[in-house]
Amino acid sequence: MFTGIVEGTGTVRDRTETADGLRLRIGVDGFDDLHHGQSISVSGVCLTVEEYAVGDEESDDDGWFEVFLASETVAKTYLGELREGDAVNVERAMPADGRFDGHVVQGHVDTVAEVTGIERVGEDWRFAFAIPEGHADYLVDKGSVTLDGISLTVAEKRDGEFDVAIIPTTYELTTLSEKSVGDPIHLEVDVIAKYVENMVDGYAG
Repeated sequence: MFTGIVEGTGTVRDRTETADGLRLRIGVDGFDDLHHGQSISVSGVCLTVEEYAVGDEESDDDGWFEVFLASETVAKTYLGELREGDAVNVERAMPADGRFDGHVVQGHVDTVAEVTGIERVGEDWRFAFAIPEGHADYLVDKGSVTLDGISLTVAEKRDGEFDVAIIPTTYELTTLSEKSVGDPIHLEVDVIAKYVENMVDGYAG
């Protein structure tokens, strides 16, 4: 489980396509507790660390980790479009005794949305996104939403679109600063909304 509080960005160092999917090597700085089998969120997609190397401060060499994306993951996300040099948001799984600062994020991307607007508002930013078909009911004003692994709050929901407000820290720490209108973004709706829907459907049945 994740919280949507992104720890920083990593950089794609290498990509290797296989018959079964795609392997990515991602460079990171300051992740000194990587281990085999560890769950890690890469721009909102929960993946498993297969190989890793801890950075060397003396040689200024950042660490890295490798993850494998099965064909289904490649098909349902935009990670398959990443190239060397592209940045991704990274968050390690929340420890059992960790602080819970965001909301419950599973790393199970529901769909890929599209950036439809970016506006500077004072020191902050306001991003608009298209609501993919079939997902409007899961988004509510002031409700939680995960975009590229970032825990955010829906500032406004309109017909076919929704907005989020981005503070400077989030803008600078994540890949949102590199997004442009038309770019894809991973969308994970609040899992609580799914549970509520399931319970209501069961009661109605």
